[in-house]
Amino acid sequence: MPKRNSNGQRGNGEARNKSEAVRQMLKENPKAPVRELVADLAKKGVRVQPSLVYFIRGKQRHLDLKQRRKNAADSAKLAGIANPVELVLKAKVLAREAGGIHNLKQLIDALAE
Repeated sequence: MPKRNSNGQRGNGEARNKSEAVRQMLKENPKAPVRELVADLAKKGVRVQPSLVYFIRGKQRHLDLKQRRKNAADSAKLAGIANPVELVLKAKVLAREAGGIHNLKQLIDALAE
């Protein structure tokens, strides 16, 4: 049996540290409750506090949101839109004409097929 390193992990190369182990578990099952993640990590020999899981999950959400904003800005630039607020207002008017955002979404989904 391999010795444990300073992070409480076995020396079999699974993860470099506790945070990386949590990230791997979140990648495998992003919707899992924190207690379940902590229990699964404990089975693997990694002792983690729930606060670390909450912290890492929050960081990932922040980075995802930041990436989505960047993607939206990039797509607006590619579309040649000088003012994205105008586009949003036009979309709201179009939604009103379609009978609501739900109906507009259905129409767009039908067009996408």
